Amino acid sequence: MPRNRRPRQREEKREEIVSAARILFLERGYEEVSLARIASAAGVTSTTIYWYFTDKDELLVAVLDVVLAESLQRWTDLAELDLADKLGWVTAELKGMGRLVDTVHNRRLSSRAVDTWHENFHSMADALTRAELPADMPTADAEAHCQIITFVVEGLLTHDHDPATARSIIDTLVQGIVRGQ
Repeated sequence: MPRNRRPRQREEKREEIVSAARILFLERGYEEVSLARIASAAGVTSTTIYWYFTDKDELLVAVLDVVLAESLQRWTDLAELDLADKLGWVTAELKGMGRLVDTVHNRRLSSRAVDTWHENFHSMADALTRAELPADMPTADAEAHCQIITFVVEGLLTHDHDPATARSIIDTLVQGIVRGQ
């Protein structure tokens, strides 16, 4: 019986570490948070973190995976919305993550783990966005539009805009895409 409990306890401990890191990264920023601080917040020793993660960047990727998984679960509820409404939802859903977006862009230059996550995220975002564009749109145009949409959403997440301004930017972007077909 103890053998069945150990893997669950290990996963629970990992989740506690990721949860503590998520809170601290969002509150204080990645650069300002040490692994010792995360360990303390999670109720473990610093050494324990290394049983689960090779380094702070791998822990960051675990945090990003959790945030992304939570958002993707809610994304499926948006099937009936148009592209502008979906993009508005994304910017509202992830607005508090601007600090992590900046961190990913900074860390990807020096961390293979973060760079790989970033590339995979963009591929996934492009695929989700492509599914929202007209099926008959030429591939080159669709690829360009997907990248532009991702860049605009990232910009909205990392710069302060009131909701009305953010929505105006999104509406202008989507209208330009539809007219430019």
